[in-house]
Amino acid sequence: MTIEELVQEFEAEAKTTRRVLERVPSDKLAWTPHAKSMSLGKLAMHLATAPAAISGWPVADHFEFAGGGPPVPTSTDQILAAHDSGIARVKENLAKIGDAGLASNWTASMGGKPLMSMRKAAVLRALLMNHTYHHRGQLSVYLRLLDVPVPPIYGPSADESPFK
Repeated sequence: MTIEELVQEFEAEAKTTRRVLERVPSDKLAWTPHAKSMSLGKLAMHLATAPAAISGWPVADHFEFAGGGPPVPTSTDQILAAHDSGIARVKENLAKIGDAGLASNWTASMGGKPLMSMRKAAVLRALLMNHTYHHRGQLSVYLRLLDVPVPPIYGPSADESPFK
């Protein structure tokens, strides 16, 4: 994997992610499918903001987690703005890491306690890309449960298909 390949994949996936985020109804941001689940708004904002944050972690060789999370959104427009501005930050962070940096080791800790250690390429694959796919999948289920038409992600959806 090279940084250019990762940027290309990220840009393609970001377009798909945006299509899903566009469907989030502003009047349902507090809705949650279960008491243990994030609200629709919190999940959507996490999906919108996490890539920019995560891609910044491996810019240095060590990252100290401080906790916290994204703001609670008040509108779909706010979520989309966060997503759109995050795309540029991801590309900037990936450029800083560079191809040579992908093989470097990275560690994370919280309160001085080691949490994980892996190559930067693995951080970007698992925590940047796969994490996005995971939460985008969750969000598509939330939309289905709210009877919001789900856009195509990796092919036609039950709501949008060229074969109907």
